[in-house]
This record gives sequence, C-alpha cells and structure tokens, in this order.
Amino acid sequence: MNPTHRFFATAPLGLELLLAQELRDLGIADVTEAKAGVAFGGDLETAYRVCLWTRLANRVLLPIAQFPADSPDALYAGAARIEWADHMDAEASFAVDFAANRSQITHTLFGAQRVKDAIVDYFRARSGTRPSVDLAEPEIRINLYLERDLATASIDLSGDSLHKRGYRLDGGKAPLKENLAAAILLRAGWPRIAAAGGQFIDPMCGSGTLPIEAALMAAKVAPGLRRSWFGFLGWRGHRAGLWQTLRDEAQAQAQAGLKNLPAIVGYDIDREAVHTALANVERAGLRGLVHIERKALAEARPRLAHGLVVANPPYGERLGEEETLVPLYTGLGATLREHFQGWQAAVFTGNPELAFKVGIRARRFYALYNGAIECKLFNFEIAPERFFTPREGGAPSEAQRQHSALFRQARAIDANSGGAAMVANRLRKNLKNLGRWAKQEGITCYRLYDADLPEYAVAVDLYQGDKSAGSGLGRAERGPEGEPQGRGEQQLWAQVQEYEAPATIDPAKAETRFLEALAAIQAVLELPPAQIFLKTRRRQKGTAQYEKQAESGRFFVVEEGGCKFWVNFEDYLDTGLFLDHRPVRLMIQREAQGKSFLNLFAYTGTATVHAIRGGASATTTVDLSRTYLDWAGRNLELNGMRGHRHELIQADCLEWLAEAVRGNWRYDLIFLDPPTFSSSKRMRDTLDVQRDHVGLIRQCVALLAAGGKLLFSTNHRRFKLETEALADLRIEDISRKTLPKDFERDARIHRCWAITR
Repeated sequence: MNPTHRFFATAPLGLELLLAQELRDLGIADVTEAKAGVAFGGDLETAYRVCLWTRLANRVLLPIAQFPADSPDALYAGAARIEWADHMDAEASFAVDFAANRSQITHTLFGAQRVKDAIVDYFRARSGTRPSVDLAEPEIRINLYLERDLATASIDLSGDSLHKRGYRLDGGKAPLKENLAAAILLRAGWPRIAAAGGQFIDPMCGSGTLPIEAALMAAKVAPGLRRSWFGFLGWRGHRAGLWQTLRDEAQAQAQAGLKNLPAIVGYDIDREAVHTALANVERAGLRGLVHIERKALAEARPRLAHGLVVANPPYGERLGEEETLVPLYTGLGATLREHFQGWQAAVFTGNPELAFKVGIRARRFYALYNGAIECKLFNFEIAPERFFTPREGGAPSEAQRQHSALFRQARAIDANSGGAAMVANRLRKNLKNLGRWAKQEGITCYRLYDADLPEYAVAVDLYQGDKSAGSGLGRAERGPEGEPQGRGEQQLWAQVQEYEAPATIDPAKAETRFLEALAAIQAVLELPPAQIFLKTRRRQKGTAQYEKQAESGRFFVVEEGGCKFWVNFEDYLDTGLFLDHRPVRLMIQREAQGKSFLNLFAYTGTATVHAIRGGASATTTVDLSRTYLDWAGRNLELNGMRGHRHELIQADCLEWLAEAVRGNWRYDLIFLDPPTFSSSKRMRDTLDVQRDHVGLIRQCVALLAAGGKLLFSTNHRRFKLETEALADLRIEDISRKTLPKDFERDARIHRCWAITR
C-alpha cells in the first residue's frame, strides 16, 4: 500500500480559494484551505500530480517533523533530531528556506543558518562527511516554518517555485508571473470560453505570458511538463518510475489537446516585447499555435464572433505616470466597444481609477496581488447597455450610471410579485420598526436592510440631510461661522451596496436578483434614481475601503448627535460616516468633557468632532491620507471647531505613535481604529491588525494620562484579541454595547474594547 501523507501547497496571497478548487478538480478530496496555501492529503502520486499539473501553487511541501522551537538552541536541537539520512545523501547539496510568524525567532537568515548547522552536524557526526550548501540550485531544498514557536520542517518537493514553467527566460519590462496569469484567466472564465471554441486576444501581450498560459490551459497541457528540475528528483524517497509514468500520461494528453487549440493571439506595439514573446512561445512548444504580432492596440480585431480579450496595461506606479496612461485606457475601451461587441473582456490593473476610463461597466471584479501590489481584475461583458462615456478628468458619476441600463431594467420589474415582492415586504417591515426607533433616538442616518433575505444580498443605508447644502467639498456656500446657508429643507438619500456574489452563483442570476431588489427599493422608498446611489461591496483588504471610486465632487450635510458631517455617496466605497460606529462616537462625546483626545487612523475625523462637541479640551487627529485629513478639517469647520487646540496631523500612524511614545506625550482619551491591513506606498512598514495589535495597544496605553482610557475597535471579522500578551491591562469587551440596533443582524460588523492600565 502507498503511504498517505499530509502535504501543503503554498500560493500567492488571494489565490487560496482558486487553488483549493484546482486540487479538487485534480481528484483530491482531502483539501483544506489555509492562509497562503492549501493543505491536502494523499500518497506520493498525489503530490507528483500536483507538482506537474498545478497552475496556481508556488511550492508543494512534504512535512517531515514538528517540534517546539522558542529559542535558537531549541530550533537547532529539534532540527538535529530529524533523521536527515532518510531524505538526502551526505554528499548532496542543500538549501534551507526559513520563515517565522508570531515567534521568538524573527530573523530569517539566522533561523536558516541554525537549521543548516543542525543538518551539517547531523551528517558529520554520523559519517564524518558533510553536505554542501547551494542556495541557487540545491539537490534538495528544506523548508522550515515557525508559527507561534512551533517549527514544521518540510521537504520542498517543487525545488523551485512552480510558477516557473521553463518557457520564459526574459519576463520583459513588467513581468507577470505565470501562476498569476493563470489566476487571471480562470477568474475571467477562459476555460469555459475556450471549450466553446472562443478566440483569445491579448492586445498588450508583452512577453506573451497570458497567451501562452491561455494556450496551455485550453489544450490541457500540464504546466510543469517542460520543467527540467523538481525538488523531489534529489530526494531519497523519490520514485522515478512513478514520475515517468505521470509525465508520459501528461505528454500524451498535451499532444491530443494541442490538436484542437482555439485561436490564440497576442499583439504588442513594442518590437522588443514581440521578439521576447515569440522566443517564449517557441520554448513553450507552441510555435504555429499561438500567434504573436507587432500591432497597435487600436488595430486589434477579432477573427470570431465570440471570445475573450484580456489586457494587463501599465498602471503608473510612479508620480505623474497616471495622467499619461489615461489615453491608453480610453483607447482600450474605444477598441473594445467598437470592434468586440458580443465578447467578454478582463482588465487587470493596479489602478482601479484608470479602469473607469475603459467606459464599460464591469460585471464584477476580483482582488489579486501582483507581488506586494494589490491589483484588481475587472470582468466586462462588451454589450451596448453596459457602455458609458467617461467624464473628462474623472470617472463617471453614479448619477450617470443610475440612469443607464440598471434603472431601466429595474423599472420593468413588477415590485409586487416574485422576489421583488419579498424584498419589498421586508423593507416595509424594517422601515416601520427601525424608522420608529430612529425617530425616537433622533437618528437620521441608519441601515435599513442588510441581506435580511440571503438571496438578495444588498445593504440599504438611509441618509437624511440638508437638501440645499450639497456641493463640492470646500465649495459650499457658507455663513460667517462655517455653517452652510439655506438650510432647512430635508432630503432623503439611499445608498444601496451590492455584496459580491459567491463564485458558485451564476452571475446572470445574481444580477437578476439585484435588479429585483432595486425595483423593490424604488417602490418602497419612492425615491427617484438621482437619490439612490449604487455600489458593489466586496471583502476589503488594507485601505481598499478608502480608494476613490469616482470623481463627482458632490458632498451633502447630515447630522448625528448634534454634530454635522459632510458625506459623499459617489466617489468612495464608504460615505465618510461609518454608521456602525455611531454608539462609539456618542460614547466618546459623553466621556470627552475636559479631556485631551487622540484620534488615530482618523479617516474623516468624525470621532474628533464628537469629542469636541462633548467638551474635549484639546484634540489630535492623525491620518496618512491628505484627502481624508482635509475632509476631517472641513467637518471641523462645518461645526465651527477649528483652532490651535485641535491639531490635524498627516503622518504614518505607526511612525507617529513611536515618536509620541519617545516624547512622553499624554492623552486622557484615545480612539484607535486601524484598518485590517494596510500597505500604502507612503508607509514604511505594512500594518496587519491581527499581527500588530498588541504593539499598537501597548504604545497607545503608554500615551495614556493617569486615569486615561483607550477605545480600541476593529472591523476584522476573524480578529482575536491576544489577551495573554495584554494580561497586565484592564480590558472590557464593549462590542455588544457599541452594536447599534440597525446592525444587530450583523454582530461581527466590528469589535470594540475599553482598555485602561
């Protein structure tokens, strides 16, 4: 019988779900998703198949030992106890990859050195000989991962990252890794389109990675077939006969698949890129099967009536580059709209604002990482009803989009029948109950509906405010004290956020349900489209919730707890006022009398306004974004609160905190509400609230004056407070106290703690 093992396939961030499904498609039933990879069970043949067939994984690891390692000596001792002779020869060359998370040992080079010493000393004591270290091309590669001081030693069966297929020597000016290209194609629906005989075109193909991966995927060619080396080839447990059988099977399947390859084309205007792409196509064994040609974007034309266009245009990482790229994106959109109607398209970019210039409303988008850069893949259906004209100097406004096909289609749906009627009934019930509560509490902005019916996964937020105060931020007519003039007539606005549908839901069905929900919302609220704002909400990472979505520049004034705030329904994912934090802000207002207040990761400064309204003696508001800090300043001005006692500081909060601790600054009340993850280009370090919260809390506590209080909040749904590491502090979980009635359906919307010394 073949022994069963537990393996681990590592993957780039964001590809875990795709990789898990890929392994299931390979016939592996025992699959468990994890952070940065997928665990799976099976025999050696299973691992070989994954190494040969995965298009998404980076490495396949075979764990061979686990041991505690809370010190360098414990790491060395645990590694030395492993029977390395079962896995490698004494004369073999080897390398050690070391990584650690939340452990005492943090220096990767030092950790790798200690494991290397243990292996060398093991063989020296056993045979008097020692293996050599070869970091570039070792015969066997060892992986040591340390998690919470527990070490897992593994044999790296892949040897080198599996994204290296063996066909690409030159990646070009902006290389796209092969496994990321494969993920883009999978998310864009290429396997389905290829199976139907559709054509593939990459009009900006660069070194040809996307067309080559599209061909390998369509022909069902094993991506590892042309690799000359795998890590298991130098491993003593390797079964050469089994591996050769699997390669022969894959080779036969490739030959059959390549005979029925659909038309695959790559264009690029750069002569050098075309030369590189042709060489890569040759090495991939696709000569005569993938067409590469030097051609301008505007000259791209389809050969068939249906197919897929995938583009990975540049997106301007350097200052000033973005404006120069606008014509490229508008040109791409013009070509797609004029010549590719009836096709599907996907645009992969690190700049979502530029994607608006394409002028086609995306059906959905996915977050993917190109190295450390968070990018988005926008999927388009190239059909006239999804076209819009990008505004000069900015993305299309929501008002323009609301008057397009979505609202026309929604008006054609009967709100008194089918799914629309169910949503309408729930909206009326909520409007009656929550409306009565909001009126009693003096609340004018609240959540009316939050996927109460799971099939109709939208959130509906109501905002009531001053009809006459809407304007561009900073351009509203103001009285001498900063008050907007002409106040009095109130108006109601609704923000409707569509949650991303699971991959298992047919996109057409998801859109039909959204249109039914929209028809119900219009019927119940009796609002014109100009007062209903539409957005799609997906699981956010980092500062994605703060990214600009459009550039309407239209702001409106709403009130809360005696405070006034500017809100924007169109230009950003969030309006500038987090409704679920309403009780936290009111708590701050009640407790701020005579106190110095610090607001970290302040966003639009709403908590600061409440603190000042509550009588804070001085406030400090810190945020990295100039846009949101200016917005905070306008909120203070709107309430007549600007002055030297109220500082607005643009800074990396991590760096500012360290400086404040060194300076022994003191505050009576601190509000700490960091993003779940942040990797802004202007930050020196990344921020991960789960990883870093202990340090953040301790730094904030160090700033507390005698009797001071820290309010720590997070929207991370899987967050776990490290209470043992903060055992010397007094911590009260106030999450339930700060959960408002209109968010009771989603108890995980945020977590909040009051912390004192």
